[in-house]
Amino acid sequence: MSTSDEVTALTPGGPQRVEVLGAEFLNTTVKRFTLSRPKGFRFTPGQGCMVAVDSDGWRDKARPFTFTALPGARTLELIIKIYDEHQGVTWRMRTVGKGDHLLLGEAFGTITYKGPGVLFAGGAGITPFLAILRQLHQHKALKGHTLVWSNRTAGDVFLDAELGRMLGRHYLKTFTRENVIGFRDRRIDRDDLVQLVRDFDQRFYLCGPESFVTDLKALLLDLGAAPESLVFES
Repeated sequence: MSTSDEVTALTPGGPQRVEVLGAEFLNTTVKRFTLSRPKGFRFTPGQGCMVAVDSDGWRDKARPFTFTALPGARTLELIIKIYDEHQGVTWRMRTVGKGDHLLLGEAFGTITYKGPGVLFAGGAGITPFLAILRQLHQHKALKGHTLVWSNRTAGDVFLDAELGRMLGRHYLKTFTRENVIGFRDRRIDRDDLVQLVRDFDQRFYLCGPESFVTDLKALLLDLGAAPESLVFES
């Protein structure tokens, strides 16, 4: 889903009102929300929906967020990057807590699991992959998957221990604005891909800022990846 703080209306078919059962910060700018689940509400890993805060002045403003819990869970989970500088929807979400309510549209999304491959996430672009990875882990089917997660600094990382437990040495982190010993300190480039991937005859999942996805698509295609092997939000 989008990693900016653009404001749009809720999609047709909604909204459904849900209660915030719990809210906690995973780092200084990322917040996890546990929500009540409406009867019959369904989604597949990688999907999300339009979300608005159920309070005056905010009900007609919504942003797309991805569900991060397993599809069969009794509650819904959202993990949201807070952008204070915009004073938009995510800025408002900073103060949303237990007992408050959100409005959800219908589930949608084009990042769907199509088989083993390499998952490239940029910042908050990790969120569509969380439910996918958690479901694969539950089914003991993570063999053949690698996660490459690019962040600005080590402080932007969250759920690090869980991802490490699930993926082991196939969980790779890169940073673009901080020199962290043992990790690359630059944007993912062609040389990185050659070293990290090696086999370009497989699937590639991409999610993150628009420039991150656009650059990776071009590099992967140039290195021999088939256009139909690239999975990204469209």
